[in-house]
Amino acid sequence: MATLIGLSIRVRLLRAMPKRFKVDVEIYPDTHVNRDAVNKQLADKERVAAALENVHLCNAVNNCLKDMEE
Repeated sequence: MATLIGLSIRVRLLRAMPKRFKVDVEIYPDTHVNRDAVNKQLADKERVAAALENVHLCNAVNNCLKDMEE
């Protein structure tokens, strides 16, 4: 779930910010058991791109963002 939340935040920022800005999303220390693994996934551009190519995961992210935008 933390990965989905982090991915949703990253996608929202990437869509909202101009391309010249770099987006880094990290989990705050001592707030998740798998913090390092999730941060590694969120920092890897190739993993993020592959996740967004997955139709089901992309739909889940868009559903998270749809609720935010309403």
